[in-house]
Amino acid sequence: MSSNFEPKSAYELAMERLKKKDAETGIERRALTDGQKAAIAEVRSQYQAKLADLEIRHQPIARAATIDPDAVAELEAEYRRDRQRLSEERERKIEKIREEG
Repeated sequence: MSSNFEPKSAYELAMERLKKKDAETGIERRALTDGQKAAIAEVRSQYQAKLADLEIRHQPIARAATIDPDAVAELEAEYRRDRQRLSEERERKIEKIREEG
């Protein structure tokens, strides 16, 4: 074994497999421009704030509803749907920014 050999992490191996698969299927990855990187960072920042706001508004309501288990379950389900919706919106916007480049 060479002293320069460093084992690859599972992440590095997975990334290599994904790049190979993309190349085989004809998917081309382009480097993001500085403008795209800034726009993506802005979208992530905005949605991080929206998710934090959602969590802050959810906590006192969830604590107050602990008496009724059905109400708690309904509030938790609504909270999860709202988080999922915001996460999906964020990812759609990021993908749109990537495609515009």
